[in-house]
Amino acid sequence: MLVLGRKLGEYVVINDTIKVKVIRSETGQLRLAIDAPQGVQVIRGEVLERQLQDNEENACTRPTL
Repeated sequence: MLVLGRKLGEYVVINDTIKVKVIRSETGQLRLAIDAPQGVQVIRGEVLERQLQDNEENACTRPTL
Protein backbone atom coordinates (compact mmCIF):
# COMPACT_ATOMS: atom_id res chain seq x y z
CA MET A 1 0.00 0.00 0.00
CA LEU A 2 1.27 3.44 -0.91
CA VAL A 3 0.62 6.16 1.66
CA LEU A 4 0.79 9.78 0.48
CA GLY A 5 0.17 13.11 2.11
CA ARG A 6 -1.76 15.56 -0.07
CA LYS A 7 -2.77 19.14 0.56
CA LEU A 8 -5.90 20.91 -0.60
CA GLY A 9 -5.89 21.09 -4.41
CA GLU A 10 -3.21 18.40 -4.84
CA TYR A 11 -3.97 15.11 -6.56
CA VAL A 12 -2.62 11.72 -7.56
CA VAL A 13 -3.07 9.94 -10.90
CA ILE A 14 -3.50 6.17 -11.07
CA ASN A 15 -2.66 4.29 -14.25
CA ASP A 16 -2.87 7.49 -16.37
CA THR A 17 -6.69 7.33 -16.23
CA ILE A 18 -7.87 7.92 -12.67
CA LYS A 19 -7.36 11.25 -10.91
CA VAL A 20 -8.00 11.59 -7.15
CA LYS A 21 -7.92 15.18 -5.91
CA VAL A 22 -8.33 16.68 -2.42
CA ILE A 23 -11.04 19.31 -2.83
CA ARG A 24 -11.72 20.10 0.82
CA SER A 25 -9.93 19.41 4.06
CA GLU A 26 -11.52 20.09 7.43
CA THR A 27 -10.67 18.93 10.90
CA GLY A 28 -10.41 15.17 10.50
CA GLN A 29 -12.49 15.21 7.31
CA LEU A 30 -11.37 15.00 3.69
CA ARG A 31 -13.38 15.43 0.54
CA LEU A 32 -11.99 13.71 -2.52
CA ALA A 33 -12.92 14.20 -6.16
CA ILE A 34 -12.41 11.08 -8.27
CA ASP A 35 -12.25 11.37 -12.04
CA ALA A 36 -12.26 7.93 -13.66
CA PRO A 37 -13.32 6.52 -17.05
CA GLN A 38 -16.98 5.56 -17.26
CA GLY A 39 -16.24 1.83 -17.26
CA VAL A 40 -14.24 1.96 -14.00
CA GLN A 41 -16.25 1.09 -10.90
CA VAL A 42 -15.60 3.36 -7.91
CA ILE A 43 -17.01 2.11 -4.62
CA ARG A 44 -16.61 3.30 -1.03
CA GLY A 45 -14.64 0.94 1.21
CA GLU A 46 -17.42 0.41 3.74
CA VAL A 47 -19.87 -0.51 0.97
CA LEU A 48 -17.42 -3.01 -0.53
CA GLU A 49 -16.75 -4.57 2.88
CA ARG A 50 -20.50 -4.91 3.52
CA GLN A 51 -21.00 -6.57 0.12
CA LEU A 52 -18.14 -8.99 0.78
CA GLN A 53 -19.55 -9.82 4.22
CA ASP A 54 -23.05 -10.36 2.78
CA ASN A 55 -21.62 -12.61 0.06
CA GLU A 56 -19.73 -14.64 2.65
CA GLU A 57 -22.81 -15.01 4.85
CA ASN A 58 -24.94 -16.06 1.88
CA ALA A 59 -22.37 -18.64 0.82
CA CYS A 60 -22.46 -20.16 4.31
CA THR A 61 -26.27 -20.38 4.45
CA ARG A 62 -26.90 -21.80 1.00
CA PRO A 63 -28.21 -25.35 1.04
CA THR A 64 -25.94 -27.90 -0.59
CA LEU A 65 -27.39 -30.01 -3.37
